Amino acid sequence: MRADNSAIASDRVAARRGTALAALGVAAFSFTFPATSWALEGFGPWTATGLRCALAGLVAAAALKASGARLPERRHVPGLLVVALGCVLAFPLLTSLALQTTSTGNAAVIIGLLPLTTAVVSSLWSRSWPPGVFWAAAAVGAVAVAGFTALRTGGAPGPGDLYLFAALVLCAAGYAAGGRLSAHMPGWQVIAWALVASLPVTAPLTAAGLALEPFHLAPLPLAGMAYLALVSQFGGFAAWYRGMALIGVAKASQLQLAQPLLTLVWAFLVLGEAFNPWAPLTALVVLGCIAVTQRAARRRAGPPAQVPDTGEEEAQGAEAPSPGRA
Repeated sequence: MRADNSAIASDRVAARRGTALAALGVAAFSFTFPATSWALEGFGPWTATGLRCALAGLVAAAALKASGARLPERRHVPGLLVVALGCVLAFPLLTSLALQTTSTGNAAVIIGLLPLTTAVVSSLWSRSWPPGVFWAAAAVGAVAVAGFTALRTGGAPGPGDLYLFAALVLCAAGYAAGGRLSAHMPGWQVIAWALVASLPVTAPLTAAGLALEPFHLAPLPLAGMAYLALVSQFGGFAAWYRGMALIGVAKASQLQLAQPLLTLVWAFLVLGEAFNPWAPLTALVVLGCIAVTQRAARRRAGPPAQVPDTGEEEAQGAEAPSPGRA
């Protein structure tokens, strides 16, 4: 009995830790669009994309070397390539292009559909489906975010919106792949290897962007670039993927329903964008959906399994996290 109680207590600690890490990742990502707006004041969209990812790749390579991390196994390479495509290349580029024609607030609420998209991609990938109440609450949250977007844009999507929807799908695939890989290696190594694998693309992209796009080095664009490279592209992902490994991809993804509201607050405080009066109501709906999806996933999954936070691989037969379980 004591052993069972100890295991339950340990599982609860792991669940709380995973939730805290996933929430930390969401908080880090919530400032990405304002930081991108800062960076775009001094750099073109192609330069900003290449530079943020190339700088993050160099930091990641140094961290991997310093930690003595082993090369990923061949069976993990396809997943790392999905992370590289969705999270390192497509999302930064497409959102940078979108922010040329749309506001930070509009971008934030469209990307608010990311949790539901991630849960769907992950479920299709793992063939494991959370209970119906999970999907109902997630759908309500997505509808709330979509309705908020329609109120802000008048319901007429433009080129920026199309860029954002493409970024949404590709990033969701990267999140789902990274969450699965985090069951086999530390979360920070997942994004680190994806960044390093992208260097043959991001380094030439940076050089080409600097040669073809005008740029000027000023404090605000440099601060935005530093945040994007060190936090949005690396540090935030390290916390996010570790959190997904501990509490499951679908459960962690629902915490991200709060991200668009956080970004709207940043846009108001930092960029001076108008604060939509519907934001508080949307926030209440979204936070309620988060509570329901967390409880539904917990009931379906039971106590989350602990994932070792070391550089050692798990056994060959270890399961990757699936929706509702770690």
